[in-house]
Amino acid sequence: MKSGPSNDPGWMQSWLIHSIDIGLVFAVAYMVLVIIGERRTLWMVRGFIILMLATAISNWANLRLLSIALNSLVTGSAVAMAVMLQSEFRQFLEQLGRGEVLQLFGRGRKAIPEPDSVIDQIVEAVKELSQNRTGALIIIETGSPIDERDFSVPGVKLNAEVSKELLQTLFQPKTLLHDGAVLIRASRIAAAGVILPLSERMASRQLGTRHRAAMGITERVAKCLCVVVSEETGSISLAEKGVLNRPLTSSKLKELLEARSFPSGDERKATPISIGSLKRQIGSKGWALISRVFRLRSSASREKK
Repeated sequence: MKSGPSNDPGWMQSWLIHSIDIGLVFAVAYMVLVIIGERRTLWMVRGFIILMLATAISNWANLRLLSIALNSLVTGSAVAMAVMLQSEFRQFLEQLGRGEVLQLFGRGRKAIPEPDSVIDQIVEAVKELSQNRTGALIIIETGSPIDERDFSVPGVKLNAEVSKELLQTLFQPKTLLHDGAVLIRASRIAAAGVILPLSERMASRQLGTRHRAAMGITERVAKCLCVVVSEETGSISLAEKGVLNRPLTSSKLKELLEARSFPSGDERKATPISIGSLKRQIGSKGWALISRVFRLRSSASREKK
């Protein structure tokens, strides 16, 4: 009488090896998701993960022809993703090469700009632009990343440190990107030349295009702020949830940004790294990323008006 799979040591060893193999693949996929971290690519990554699962199932079920076809698709998809996301993969490989493994889980040792210094740079740039009567439009994310579908045109990606010199340069009339908005995400300039949807409110029709654009994006996205510098008068405005707060002084703008866009100093204090806290952070981020990847969104809720 043949022994069952549960009594076969070879079967147990094979099952354990396959489990470790699958776990390592998902660990690598998780680190790639952390590096990418953008909603526009999560659907593509989701499809790639489903394709890998289908390949593993076909190999386990010994479906040879299907397994060959799926293996070819996985290889081609991996190459295509490496080409389309080359900057993210380059960052991933650089961090691995430097041994900065903890940074892949969001706990890097590399110093990042403090929110207060970012606000100072923004306010100083806005002050100079206001004095020179140079029109400007700056979006500041205060929550989850804004979906690019909420923009009329996503603009040009930069991923640069926030500095008053760069902000002033981007809005100079002779530059190619001066006519759009600058997007600030996670203390960095994520993009420039972003074209925003205009507000359709009757009262906003008396305002300029920049003010209507600031109202339009903050009407559509609740967790963001939009700073506007008028080209005609040099006045400073701050849009929040479709409402303009104007005119503002530079000191008042700084006060409002500190109160709304970033957490307080106590909330920003770093906690000591421990195995328990790292495990909790990895777990919470993992579930958040998995839910974002596999969440089905209704197309009607994203339909443009």
